[in-house]
Amino acid sequence: MASEFKKKIFWRAVVAEFLAMSLFIFISIGSALGFSFPIVGNKTSTRSQDNVKVSLAFGLSIATMAQSVGHISGAHLNPAVTLGLLLSCQISIFKALMYIIAQCLGAVVATAILSGVTSSHPHNLLGLNTLSDGINAGQGLGIEIIATLQLVLCVLATTDRRRNDVSGSAPLAIGLSVALGHLLAIDYTGCGINPARSFGSALIANNFENHWIFWVGPIIGGASAALIYDFILAPRSSDLTDRVKVWTSGQVEEYDLEGEDMNSRVEMKPK
Repeated sequence: MASEFKKKIFWRAVVAEFLAMSLFIFISIGSALGFSFPIVGNKTSTRSQDNVKVSLAFGLSIATMAQSVGHISGAHLNPAVTLGLLLSCQISIFKALMYIIAQCLGAVVATAILSGVTSSHPHNLLGLNTLSDGINAGQGLGIEIIATLQLVLCVLATTDRRRNDVSGSAPLAIGLSVALGHLLAIDYTGCGINPARSFGSALIANNFENHWIFWVGPIIGGASAALIYDFILAPRSSDLTDRVKVWTSGQVEEYDLEGEDMNSRVEMKPK
């Protein structure tokens, strides 16, 4: 922890997570609050048209931010992704904690700005995640788990440094996975799959009804994806000692050169 705390590149990465998360939330939720086809939570009279628009906005904004700051922070932009990479022993506990704080703060700031921009919007709940009519808490939880599992599994597989067969754009692949999750889940839960995104809307709208679903579901989904990938699909050879060392001190190659090196480890870019 001490070695990371003293590194400028570490704090630069935390700031990048905050900034990228703010832009991501502003763009994606802003698209859901469009005046032509307004969405209140996940309820809209033109659902089929809005689903595609909002799903693409979320997916493309993630891909754009990943391309923009992936070389700085890895562009997690989602506590569930950060948890998956933590359980996969790719980041330290301290880094994961700071990333999650930065992501939540970024989401709150962006949602607060959107609240001001859309203040004249009637019944504005700022993209609040809610359960659709006929969907109970257990069903909503299941949707969130599955949608998040496929996202974190895509992140782990696409950015696995042991692979040499990954072609094309890793950020775009992950962005498409985000869009896919939204195409699935918007009709049921409004699609959380990102606890920080859900927290920002809930806090600014001051509505925490069933909010636990949008933390527990993504956490279970992200953790399950990491365990499935690391222990079943593509087991890692590192022993427990190496894993604990990463959790306490981070990846060695992340900080082996002084701050300005751009070839340090990047989670969002396949090696």
